[in-house]
Amino acid sequence: MSIKRLLITGAAGGLGKEMRRHLAGLYPVIRLSDIAAMAPAGKAEEVVQCDLADAGAVDALCRDVDAVLHLGGQSVEGDWPRVLNANLIGAINLYEAARKAGAQRVLFASSNHAVGLHRRSERLDHTAPCRPDTRYGLSKAFGEDLATYYAYKHGIKGFSMRIGSCFPEPVNRRMLSTWMSYDDFTRLIQVGLTADYTCEIVYGISRNTRAWWDNGNAYRLGYDPQDDSERFAAKVGDIVSDDPLEEAFVGGSYVKPDFTGDAAKIP
Repeated sequence: MSIKRLLITGAAGGLGKEMRRHLAGLYPVIRLSDIAAMAPAGKAEEVVQCDLADAGAVDALCRDVDAVLHLGGQSVEGDWPRVLNANLIGAINLYEAARKAGAQRVLFASSNHAVGLHRRSERLDHTAPCRPDTRYGLSKAFGEDLATYYAYKHGIKGFSMRIGSCFPEPVNRRMLSTWMSYDDFTRLIQVGLTADYTCEIVYGISRNTRAWWDNGNAYRLGYDPQDDSERFAAKVGDIVSDDPLEEAFVGGSYVKPDFTGDAAKIP
């Protein structure tokens, strides 16, 4: 597949800005979009401000696009209306516009919070069922199903990346297991844009010594991360939550707010 125009949604966000920088010059044209203002277009860039909840605007946004890196939407927990508009309606509009435009693949920024109510002691792989820890996590589980629907119903390759913690460096012990460097995220994106697949789920993590998740499916597709969080262990290894609920589950601090269930009944 030859990608002549790559669309990146959420380009004004933290990850969007980093991927704009890391992917610059790798494709003939990169179209950058966000509801918020962005830096002016540089060489081989197009900048389009767009609300993903506006179906007509998203149709125009996806015109002449070959592939999409979908980072846009609500990036943290929010109330139902905010999550619904940004992450469900917005995602539906994005996939439907990609279908109309004839885009060949969509890379979806899913999240570890789609599986956040699995226990840390459980070794998860790409077949692990979703067990969301928040409304935000639920929206990411929906996005993974949306990718599956469009892959098998409409032939748009779907690549759902359950991102752990993509920051310059880990800030606590949990992130020693979930961290992904910006360089490794770039490598994972390039796999998603080039590998031969129909619809896949992978984990967005570096090659961490303490990884909770089996990322063999990503490795099978060609992902070769070069970074390991272990080099930060001496700095952050003693930084943990004092809440046993947060420490028991993958989702960490996302688990406790609004929690009214019985943790003992969660396998």
